[in-house]
Amino acid sequence: MRIGVIGTGRIGTIHANTLSRHRDVGSLILTDADPVRAQELAHRLGETAAPGVDEIFRWGVDAVVITTATSAHADLIGRAARSGLPVFCEKPIALDLPGSLHAIAEVETAGTILQMGFQRRFDAGYTGAREAVRSGRLGRLHTVRAVTSDQAPPPVAYLPLSGGLYRDTLIHDFDVVRWVTGHEVTEVYAAGSDAGPAMFREAGDVDTAAVVLSLDDGTLATATATRLNGAGYDVRMELAGELDQVVVGLDDRTPIASTEPTGPPAASKPWTTFLERFGPAYETELNAFVEVVRGERANPCDGREALQALRIAEACELSRREHRPVRLAEIPGGAEPVLR
Repeated sequence: MRIGVIGTGRIGTIHANTLSRHRDVGSLILTDADPVRAQELAHRLGETAAPGVDEIFRWGVDAVVITTATSAHADLIGRAARSGLPVFCEKPIALDLPGSLHAIAEVETAGTILQMGFQRRFDAGYTGAREAVRSGRLGRLHTVRAVTSDQAPPPVAYLPLSGGLYRDTLIHDFDVVRWVTGHEVTEVYAAGSDAGPAMFREAGDVDTAAVVLSLDDGTLATATATRLNGAGYDVRMELAGELDQVVVGLDDRTPIASTEPTGPPAASKPWTTFLERFGPAYETELNAFVEVVRGERANPCDGREALQALRIAEACELSRREHRPVRLAEIPGGAEPVLR
C-alpha cells in the first residue's frame, strides 16, 4: 500500500512515523507547504518527498492522509474523493457547516471513505468508559463532566485560523460525549471568558469556556476548556450513574494536586501536550485507517460523525453570542448518523 501524507507539521510527522513502520504500508509520499520540511522528514524515514499536492495524486497512491491547515481540508477531501481515494483527515472537515456538508457530499457521491481524526475514540481510558456505560455497570447515567485544559496557548498566528475554542478544542469533548454515552446532544448553553491575554480578544476568541449539554435521554453533561492551565495538559471525563462512577484521565501524570491531608501527591511528571498524552491513541487510529482501507473493518468515525461534533460547536458559538440556550435542531445539517 502506498499512502500520500499531505502536511508534515507536528501531527503529520507523527502519522508519517506510524505509517512508515506499518507492516501493510509499503511506502509513503510526503508533501507540505514547506517543501524543505517534507524533504527532511522523508529523508529521516527513508520515504519520498513530493514538491506539491499535485504530485501526490499524479504519482499514484492508494490512500491519502490530510494533516494540513484546516482551511485546506475540504478541498483536499473533495479532490481525493473525485480520484476515488480513501482519506484520513484530521478534524475538522472545515471551519463551517457549508464547507463540511459539501465535502461530505463529495465523498458520499463518489462512494469513497472518509475517516476523521478524533483520536480519543482510540484511547484506552475512553474505550473503558464506553464499555462501562454500555455494559450497564454504571446503571442509569445522570451526569457527565468533561475537561480539556491546555498547559500553554497556541501561537498567536494560529488563533484566527483555529475556528475558536469550541471548534478547535471542545469539539473533541463533544465527539467523545456522544461516542461514550451513545446519546445525542439536544441542547447547549455556553459561556466563555476572554479575561486572559489580549491575543484571544484580538482574535475574537475566548481563552476559557464552559458548556452545559443536555442529552436525548435526560443525562446532563458539562464540558470545560482553557488554553491557560499552567499545571499541565489535563484531559479528563467523569461519568456518574446510579450504580457506579468512573473517570478517564486520572493517573500518576494528571496535573492536579489534592488539598486533603491524606490525598495523593501531585504528579512528578505531569502531561504537557496532547501529542504526549494521546500518543498511543494516534497510532491506533492510523492502524485502524489502514484496516479500513484494506476492507478489514468498518469506518470508526466517518464524516457524518464529525459533522455532529461541529454542529454542537456551532450551537455553542451561537449560545455564547446570544446568551441563551440553543437547541441542536436550530443548526443545519441535522440528518442523524448511526452512533457506533
